[in-house]
Amino acid sequence: MPLSTGFEHPDAHGRWRRMLWFVLVGCTAALVHWAFAVVLIERCGVQPRWANVFGWLLALSVSFAGHYRLTFRGHGTPLHIAAIRFSAVSATGFGLNAVIYALLLHWDPAHYGLWLALTLALVAGLTYLLSHRWAFLRIPAGP
Repeated sequence: MPLSTGFEHPDAHGRWRRMLWFVLVGCTAALVHWAFAVVLIERCGVQPRWANVFGWLLALSVSFAGHYRLTFRGHGTPLHIAAIRFSAVSATGFGLNAVIYALLLHWDPAHYGLWLALTLALVAGLTYLLSHRWAFLRIPAGP
């Protein structure tokens, strides 16, 4: 039986399966991001801000591959179109995460853990919606 993420089926079961894949792929990408950044900082002496950017770039490839092949499998969007769109979604999420978290920390730095969790959840939700509704949306065939 071929692997299905439910993208091709609009039922509730398919949506839950797709969301589960989204979380699994996202967590894997986040772990790659974190681990690579830590290695760059601790072993290579890279400044944390740059290590974060390089970690995000590596995680972007992990995230895109997982979402393209698993989360949104069956979407029918050409690889190059989906890659450009998803990169834009991911970059927007990366920027929003930084801005929202900085604003919340400025307002109340004592609750940094709560603010990070809320920010990550908000950005993940937005990323899911943009990925589902735009990045992996099939381009209709011409006339």
